[in-house]
Amino acid sequence: MSIRTLITEDSITALRALEIKLSEFPEVVIKGTVNNGQEALDFLSKNHRIDIVFMDIEMPVMNGIQATEIIKQKYPQIKIIIITMHDADHYVFDAIKAGADSYILKDTKADKVFETILDTQNGGAVMSPSIAQKTLSFLRGSSFSGHVSEDESPQLSDRESEILEQIMKGLTNKAIADNLFISPFTVKRHIENIYKKLHAHNRVELLHKANKKKFLG
Repeated sequence: MSIRTLITEDSITALRALEIKLSEFPEVVIKGTVNNGQEALDFLSKNHRIDIVFMDIEMPVMNGIQATEIIKQKYPQIKIIIITMHDADHYVFDAIKAGADSYILKDTKADKVFETILDTQNGGAVMSPSIAQKTLSFLRGSSFSGHVSEDESPQLSDRESEILEQIMKGLTNKAIADNLFISPFTVKRHIENIYKKLHAHNRVELLHKANKKKFLG
């Protein structure tokens, strides 16, 4: 089954590098390439049958964070993978709060980019390991105003706790499955259960609630 993608990137060099990586995987079909967030919106207004949008952050006319927020409001079914050179805190949190599903760096290897596509397409959320660690550090030292109900005391199973720990390392579903000797489908099911138990709607909220409930060491 084809995974229809749109690449939003103003750097010709970075665009070509991503195209080369994606060309290794016949399942991934590039339906279009655009130079900024506004062009992405224009493209989607005419063809919103897109599964994945790769979104750079710093672009002229409209940046990737603004575009992500609008796309998620108009087309919530479309998954957005931020792919950028930036792992600065404000970029990370602004992008995730805008609704980005996954956040990886441009130097990510081709096979990891493909794993990110598959995980994101299946409802997962992937972060490069350095991004995941920055997120956890931020949440541990902040008063992030996520929707946390203090009277809730969800209980995670031992396996769910193991998987939550793996998520915090920024691992893909496949990597988690390999580490724990279970199938990617089982990992996906456990992650869905973790989200439900913690009443989380995105990765930042999940990590914040896990930190609040002392599931993270």
